[in-house]
Amino acid sequence: MEDPIKIDNRGDFGLWAIEVAKQIVSGEGFELARAARDGTDDEVRAAGNTLGQAITNALMEVYDGLLEGVEEN
Repeated sequence: MEDPIKIDNRGDFGLWAIEVAKQIVSGEGFELARAARDGTDDEVRAAGNTLGQAITNALMEVYDGLLEGVEEN
């Protein structure tokens, strides 16, 4: 998610989505699983919120990319 990529078609988007999902699951998903196994309710809630925020950030990143070059009215 650091370097800009060009998404020209559905296949490109699918590859981007797979890579981002792998990154999110390997980081925040692992922390949620760890918290569910060993943590308190507050730690599980915090890890779940972090996972949700990572997903939101990824979606907003691609949305912002779709708007690049579009004129505002």
